[in-house]
Amino acid sequence: MSERRIWADRKSEIMSRPGAGAAYEAAKIRFEVGEAVRLRREQLGLTQAELAERTGLKQPAVARFEAGGTMPTIPMLERLAEALEMRLSVEFQPLREAG
Repeated sequence: MSERRIWADRKSEIMSRPGAGAAYEAAKIRFEVGEAVRLRREQLGLTQAELAERTGLKQPAVARFEAGGTMPTIPMLERLAEALEMRLSVEFQPLREAG
């Protein structure tokens, strides 16, 4: 059996557990938001330390956030948006359209 097939079977087993889908979606959101912050920071030519200074955070906190390791609050997202010269927009989507 190929490694790809073994992983697909393992993933299917894990995702069938109660609560696994919700945990996956939460992790996906953290990763996507962190990636968006990192990309914008890089567009502006900022280091993590510079972004940390603009937001009142420490550089390791910015690194964890960009890696998807923390779920930010709305006030934190507002601080990040301002530091990144952006406007925060929060949106709800029907589940069948999200993804």
